[in-house]
Amino acid sequence: MQAPCQTMYDWFAASVADGPDRVALEVGSEQLTYRELSDLAGHVAGQLIARTGDVPRRVGLLAARSVLAYAGYLAIQRLGATAIPLNPSFPPARNATVARMSAMDVVLTDQATPDIPVPVVEARRVDGPPPTLPASTAEADDIAYILFTSGSTGAPKGVCIAHRNVTSYLSHVIPRYEAGPGARFSQFFELTFDPSVYDMFIAWGSGATLVVPTRGDLLSPVRFVNRGRVTHWNSVPSVISLAHRMKALKPASMPGLRWSMFCGEPLTLQQAAVWQAAASGSVVENIYGPTELTVTCTEYRLPRGSWPEPPNGTVPIGLPYPQLEHLVLDDGELCVRGPQRFPGYLDEADNVGRFLSEDKQIYDGSTELTDAHWYRTGDRVTCLDGQLVHLGRIDHQVKIRGYRVELGEIEAAMRRQPGVTDAVVLALPGRDETELVAAYTGTVQDPDDLLTALGTGLPPYMVPRTITAFDTFPLNQNGKVDRRALTDSFIA
Repeated sequence: MQAPCQTMYDWFAASVADGPDRVALEVGSEQLTYRELSDLAGHVAGQLIARTGDVPRRVGLLAARSVLAYAGYLAIQRLGATAIPLNPSFPPARNATVARMSAMDVVLTDQATPDIPVPVVEARRVDGPPPTLPASTAEADDIAYILFTSGSTGAPKGVCIAHRNVTSYLSHVIPRYEAGPGARFSQFFELTFDPSVYDMFIAWGSGATLVVPTRGDLLSPVRFVNRGRVTHWNSVPSVISLAHRMKALKPASMPGLRWSMFCGEPLTLQQAAVWQAAASGSVVENIYGPTELTVTCTEYRLPRGSWPEPPNGTVPIGLPYPQLEHLVLDDGELCVRGPQRFPGYLDEADNVGRFLSEDKQIYDGSTELTDAHWYRTGDRVTCLDGQLVHLGRIDHQVKIRGYRVELGEIEAAMRRQPGVTDAVVLALPGRDETELVAAYTGTVQDPDDLLTALGTGLPPYMVPRTITAFDTFPLNQNGKVDRRALTDSFIA
């Protein structure tokens, strides 16, 4: 009887043992079986030990979308070390800051030596059997990976995810999405964005294949899905809007797709309808979760019949996974606890204010952080027909002339206007009060006509001061709409 999976690598190793000749990874035209990927990971692990003289504790991974990037991630897990992904497209100063904050022992890369204040190992392809490696000492409570998110102080915050968090997560999502041999998972996310953990380890934890798109495929999802025979899709909803603008999502254009998951930002009903038409045989599911709750923690599967119609025009995020508990505070903030909740930030000072005790007192750092504490997501939700609907960030609710205003409600009203593909509403400081400005993509229209149309359904205080057309919205490194860059374009 197979031992239970305690670490991330255990999930992969079980699939290697069960089907070593199945295809584990496809990058472009190259395919690696589970045995080949395991051997390559073993070689890279040996290179890390040779460089450091011992098993490293924390390893930066500066690589993206290459065979060596994925083998490197597995090599770090094989050694029982903590993986800290770094994005090659991020500014060197940002990666250097993360390296210092996380006290990395070494950086593993697939490129020329980077400018980073840590010893570097350039991963190499090696033929032959891998070297003998020491047994991993990693246990369920050890940290599997650290991801850095934006911090309110301007410095990134390190989110530490334990192996037990990932095991709880995979134990739910692998059976839910019918993952297993023959399934083929897309891998659209950078390794610095935690949905990549879903892509990699739901595939490798079930004996499925991870199919990695090229840069060109990112703009042509239909071509990628059909050419790669992808059965399971996972991306941010912005991909739908981009493909739709390029007229690439024709009805029934992805007949082989069975599962479609969207996360990272709100999925609008319009986006979901466009995708469902293109992948008519696919289940469409909206999944939600901050990095601190291990990739995703709620799920909502769109029914085949009539769909819900939340006032903000977005698909519900549904309910938390069965192993999790949640509560909604009086101001609508969602709080969650359970086995997927991370043990705390790398810098313990960042824990202050981010948790609630059993009796709903805000955590001040003076006591031990325990599993009983609730994590405050910072996201506002409401309940509609027994399902949670995401209303935006706590800081996306603003007051205009004394009224509480949800920016998402105005955005939904804009998306209902003919010719408008997507919309973002921003609250900017004005001379006397907060002012609303709107941006949209789609057919360029007379702004006065749009403002008039919005005024027929919204009270005057919710009608934006200006409306500006954009060819495309700026996106951040994770493919989400970059609200900060959009704000800068209005302020400049």
